[in-house]
Amino acid sequence: MDEKYYVTEEGLADLKKELETLIHVTRNEVIEELKAARAQGDLSENADYDAARDHQAQVESRIKELEYMIRNAEIINEKRSTKYVRLGSTVELLELDTNETDVYTIVGSVEADPLNGKLSNVTPLAVAILDQRVGSTVTVEAEIPYQVKIVKVS
Repeated sequence: MDEKYYVTEEGLADLKKELETLIHVTRNEVIEELKAARAQGDLSENADYDAARDHQAQVESRIKELEYMIRNAEIINEKRSTKYVRLGSTVELLELDTNETDVYTIVGSVEADPLNGKLSNVTPLAVAILDQRVGSTVTVEAEIPYQVKIVKVS
């Protein structure tokens, strides 16, 4: 069974855009790198040729990865509950130990960007709060467990 990649419509569009760029732009750049390296002569000790082959392998690997992720993408439902935390919800949390609040949007791992408030659904924090309701206090099972209260869901 194929792994599902949870993404927003915007996230899926970003993946498709990256794939198109790799196929139609970056691949051609790599071909030119290879041609230039081959023109230098002896390939057995040609560092530029080796670097271009490595770059080509990285590009082709990323293309295959993106194709797989797009093929197995599942769009996060944009109709969000305001009572329960769901994938795609934006959640305001109060950390009880520090009395600090943070706001996160729960997204799939493909779109995760914790520094910008996008939390992967597989992180301990997201696992703890998913399917919980506003007002609930939950324990986050991390290396050092801590408690958060769900203040708001939108």
